[in-house]
Amino acid sequence: MKINELVRENIRNMQPYSCARSEFKGEASVYLDANENPYNSPFNRYPDPLQTELKKEISKIKKVPVENIFLGNGSDEAIDLLYRAFCEPKIHNVVAIEPSYGMYRVCAEINNVEYRPVLLDENFDVEAYKLMDASNDKTKIIWLCSPNNPTGNSLNFSEINKLLSWFRGIVVIDEAYIDFSTKKSLLNYLTLFPQLIVLQTMSKAWGNAGIRLGMAFADPEIIGILNKIKYPYNINYLTQQHALQALQNPMQVEKWVALILEEKEKLIKELQKLKLVEKIYPSDANFILVKVENANAIYRFLIQNGIVVRNRSNMPLCNNCIRITVGTPEENKALIDTLKKFHV
Repeated sequence: MKINELVRENIRNMQPYSCARSEFKGEASVYLDANENPYNSPFNRYPDPLQTELKKEISKIKKVPVENIFLGNGSDEAIDLLYRAFCEPKIHNVVAIEPSYGMYRVCAEINNVEYRPVLLDENFDVEAYKLMDASNDKTKIIWLCSPNNPTGNSLNFSEINKLLSWFRGIVVIDEAYIDFSTKKSLLNYLTLFPQLIVLQTMSKAWGNAGIRLGMAFADPEIIGILNKIKYPYNINYLTQQHALQALQNPMQVEKWVALILEEKEKLIKELQKLKLVEKIYPSDANFILVKVENANAIYRFLIQNGIVVRNRSNMPLCNNCIRITVGTPEENKALIDTLKKFHV
């Protein structure tokens, strides 16, 4: 597969913005290139546009070469850039599973690209042939989320493997919740499938949603395209420094994940005791999708009592479903105690 042939012609031919910090490698004693204020170090300096040190640390943990890593302002930046790189507005289309993460559709609409949702089966699983049937010669990207949001389940690997073998465009696997799953990441498949892009994040297991750092892992050619069209200093200095600090303690993340998974099982057991709960779907994430007798009424009742969950009733296959994030033992108890007070 020739990745360059999938890229929009204007992106392929454009000259990217070049700053002195990307042209100069290493440490200088005097910086007089970027019209910065010489005072208030280190915040007066623009951050490393390619986040070199941060990528080195991520590379060690993820076992992926630096040249295969792109860092964005949350995963949403990478999602949006992929539309800009590969999809010509009003001409190309993308295919995605449904229900799934809403930003795939939002970014399609922003970029004026046709969005083709394909309904999951009754087990919230994917069927590769249905995704292929929905695609045509104008389909540039297929979006998959595993573990999926809002359903919580991991997608069937054999179906993903079929899709990677069949589809001649970009396949994105969003693994935002992979740290909570017993299933293996698809990072090891990057060398086998040059069109594969794996998204991960510092927001979930790493407990750093506030710093907005998303990771995209892909073939170096795709990474080069994303770097070409991103804004020059997309990851600010504070985010880079905080992420570097967080990456020094991966054992803390493992402890958090273990605690969250333990609390998830306790929360499921307590929810199963409630008459208003009709079904709890299997979850490989840090949240659970729960079918209840009246999602809209329960959602409003929880809001009135200061507890925020996500009402997913408006999504296909999720009628009367609420999505509950696993919190601390105290937060989970507050949820259960409040639900016990609910009456239709």
